[in-house]
Amino acid sequence: MTSTSFTLDRLPVGVVARIASLTMTGAERRRMMDLGLLPGAAIEVALENPLGDPTAYRVRGAVIALRREQAQQIQIALEETRRPDAQAAA
Repeated sequence: MTSTSFTLDRLPVGVVARIASLTMTGAERRRMMDLGLLPGAAIEVALENPLGDPTAYRVRGAVIALRREQAQQIQIALEETRRPDAQAAA
């Protein structure tokens, strides 16, 4: 199993990731944490806007819409697991 880290705005639909860290500071950081965006929390894309912004994310049982600028300040870790048959072929 390998771990890939990138920002939330790049999370594909249908993939669940874990929040690694928040890079924003001050009141904005506090607001995100109050909404449940905490390190270790599972997060996924709930709904994409056809125009691209904002995007709705599901985290801790709630759906939260974030603008791209906000999502770019949230680091996530995506754990990639290889299927057993793919490992045998490698």
